[in-house]
Parts: sequence; C-alpha cells; structure tokens
Amino acid sequence: MKLYGLSLLVLSCATSAALASVYVSAPSNNANVATSVQYVATASTSCSKGVAAMGIYTAPYVLAYKVNGAKLNTILSLKANTTYYSVVQEWDNCGGASTTPITIHVGGGGGTGGKTFYNLHQQGGWNGYGMLPTAYNICSNCSPKVTWSRWTGVKSPSVSGSATQHNVGGTTQYADAFWNNHLIGDFSTQGLPDSSKTLVPSLHNFVYDVYFFGNNIGASQALEFDINQFFGGKSYIWGHECRIAGGHQWDVWDNQAKHWHATGIPCNPLNNAWNHLTIQVQRGSDGSIRFQSITLNGVKSYPNYTSWPISTSWYGVTINYQQDGNYKQSPYAIWLDKLNFSYW
Repeated sequence: MKLYGLSLLVLSCATSAALASVYVSAPSNNANVATSVQYVATASTSCSKGVAAMGIYTAPYVLAYKVNGAKLNTILSLKANTTYYSVVQEWDNCGGASTTPITIHVGGGGGTGGKTFYNLHQQGGWNGYGMLPTAYNICSNCSPKVTWSRWTGVKSPSVSGSATQHNVGGTTQYADAFWNNHLIGDFSTQGLPDSSKTLVPSLHNFVYDVYFFGNNIGASQALEFDINQFFGGKSYIWGHECRIAGGHQWDVWDNQAKHWHATGIPCNPLNNAWNHLTIQVQRGSDGSIRFQSITLNGVKSYPNYTSWPISTSWYGVTINYQQDGNYKQSPYAIWLDKLNFSYW
C-alpha cells in the first residue's frame, strides 16, 4: 500500500508533454542516515518556461518541503528507526512534473549500538590555539600572526537554531586555527574521567558526525576533523583533512610517518549551503588505526587506509576541529551545527 501515492506521482509525470528529470545527489537511494537528513537535488525540463518548483514527499501526499526553482538543498528532521519511501519532485511551468524515488533508512542514537555525545558544538570545554608554519607547533598567544575566535548560539545560519561560528585570520600565510575537546578520560568535559582506566581501552569504534557551512569556503586551504584515542602509552590519531584550496581531496593522517596520505577521494563541499559530514573509524583488534568511511552530503567513500600508533603519556578520547589559512591568509568563517560523537 505504501506505493499508491508514488504511482499517482509517476502517472502525473507520464502525462506531461515536456521531457523532465530530477537528479538527487543526496541522500543516496537505500542509504542509512541519521535523523537529520540533507536532501540535495536539481531538476531540468524541456518546457520552454522552465522549472517552477521542487519538493520532497516523505510519504504519499505528505509534502514535507517545497522551494521555487530548479535547485533544492535542505535538511529534514525525520523519525528515528523508520524507513521512508520518499520522492523528490519537480513541477514545470507547462503543467508537467517528474519524480525520483529515494528510499532511506533512518537510524536512532547514531545507529551504532553505543553511546553518543550530542550537540558538542554548543558545549563548553573547547580550547582554541593557533599554529604557525613551518613547524605548526601549538601556540596560545601568537596574534596577529594568526588570529582565531569561536562564537556560540548563532541563529543564522544554523540547522538546529544554535550553530557555532569559527573564524581564522592573521598576517602569516598558511597559518591555522585549531580547537580541541577532551571528552573521556583526563580533563573530561563530559563527566567521564574514567578514573579506573577501563572505559577508554574498551572502545574500538568512533563516529564524528557534523554539519558545516561556509559563505567563503574557497578561502580555506583545508578543513580538518580529527578523532584521538590515548591509552596504554599509545596514541591513536584518525586525522581527516578536506583540502579545498589545497586540491579538493580527502587526506588521512599517517600516524607513524607524521604526514598526510592522499586518498584520491574528492572533497568538494558546497558554498553558502549546509554540508553533512560523517566519519567512521576503528581501532582494530591488532592495534591498527583503520580509516573506515567518509560520507559527505550523502556520498559515502572508503579510504581503505591503515596506520599504526606512536607513543604518548596522554589518556582519554578527544576530538579536534581545524581551519587552515591559504597563501593570502584570507580570513574566513565556518559554522558548525549538530556535532555528535558516538563511541562503542
């Protein structure tokens, strides 16, 4: 019975004299997604008057979103643990329409079977630093060579109604701004100091899930999203860098060689639009650092890369976010929203 609405929509397409199509770039069909789902789509038509509007049906006759024009980019909040037989539709100015069905499976609680810290971007405990070339050692007072700031509670742009803005600038080319949060273990901001030192060693899987927005995203040399685990004298670092001005590609961090490894996976985030990023990693039973998947705007890619730990005296689980300056050190801002982190 779930298909009867779709059949009517397809029939309306068949009666149109104009040739039209809908291309959905996110989410992918049959994707497993979180409760906040980004839809990105474009439409075309042979109607000489063009495309009038586009919309999303989450169920038969349930029009959840509609926008004028031939482009659609929005985020829907959907019910957890539910399969949606959604339809993206265009209407042209000649009275015709066309559709593309997209089935998605919405999980719950991160869909990991573990635990999740929600909306970390809104919370305290973030420490910001600057880093200067060529050594890129952390400095807490290096203005004006590199400047940085972080503003919470931003209503627009936002997905949740409360985003956090991150800014980088300064006078030194290729300087970076870096923010870090200690989640579990030493200096925990989440009330999990793990004094018995039993929780952190038991964790093998991590998911970094975040929405980010830039209105001048081409000024970024790169954006970096990192997951770190420290215990038993070993440092496990899953570094992920989206090179933008640096070449539109994902790099991952080689822990032992201490350099970036090019994956060949494209990274082309949208400007003036929200981008949804999900990174999943694993510490293997053999102690390896496994980069499992990177999903940007519904497109899932697999780095297929493994690294190995180095020594450390730190203890805990932390996450990082970083913005890199370009050859002009052009100032730019990135907004983060719905930053969730799952572990098990």
